[in-house]
Amino acid sequence: MLVLVKQISQAYQQANALARTGQNRFVPELPEVESLAIFLRERAVGRIIDWAASATFAVLKTYQPDLGALTGREITGAARHGKFLDLVIMPVAGWLRWRDDLPDKPPRPGKSPLAFRLRLEGGSGFDLTEAGTRKRLAVYLVEDPAQVPGIASLGPDPLADSFTAETLAGLLAGRRTQIKGVLRDQKIIAGIGNAYSDEVLHAAKMSPFKLAASLTPDEVAGLYTAMRGALKEAVARSGGMAAGELKAEKKAGLRVHGRAGQPCPVCGDTVREVSFADSALQYCPTCQTGGKPLADRRMSRLLK
Repeated sequence: MLVLVKQISQAYQQANALARTGQNRFVPELPEVESLAIFLRERAVGRIIDWAASATFAVLKTYQPDLGALTGREITGAARHGKFLDLVIMPVAGWLRWRDDLPDKPPRPGKSPLAFRLRLEGGSGFDLTEAGTRKRLAVYLVEDPAQVPGIASLGPDPLADSFTAETLAGLLAGRRTQIKGVLRDQKIIAGIGNAYSDEVLHAAKMSPFKLAASLTPDEVAGLYTAMRGALKEAVARSGGMAAGELKAEKKAGLRVHGRAGQPCPVCGDTVREVSFADSALQYCPTCQTGGKPLADRRMSRLLK
């Protein structure tokens, strides 16, 4: 069994730098990657690979086995590991674009956004594309997903049956770190990024600056319910959608993230934004911080 693993989401630093300059960057998180897995199960599982080729030298992170080993193999499954997507193939920061009619020749390396192409027998298949100059998209061809460093270091999956409120309590215990950062840390909890951490905290009515270790048992239980609910709702909305529709669906489904200056859909207060680490977060003061705006430390530094 071979596993073709694609790291779908790019580094937060790149995405957030673009966001601060006003560009609209789509960073897939757990719900979108789960939807891509569902999409590929419906369209690729059971199909035979014609060929696979990388269009940029930097995208492929493994060299044994060679991509030629994929030709003639059957795709038997598609799975998600945090924000990683893999195709299980019998003896993939970027985005996946499904096409019903791919060229019959492998692409030549160049400066286009195309990074990788996999063609199935019959002509359909998918491209992996990556815009921008900082190339972070990674493709691994491995015998086991655990051979991919990013997967090997992942924390537990928040949608797994084994992930309970007690699991979450154990992960938060003793962490003198703001809860926003904990939710985004892939080594603690897999799959949640900047957008859905904002959504989870809004649903939990919790300040993003609250220290993880300070949560009471009731607050942990509320956070657990909000986390599972927000992620399951997002997966349910996007499940079965074509890959090209996921960006618009994600944006439409978000309640506070990316909506600074707009009314909160729960209470009507104005959604606000503050800097956080290498990015910005959005929150509702009435729902999450007792009506008090959070201090924007980015502005404080500029005023010194």
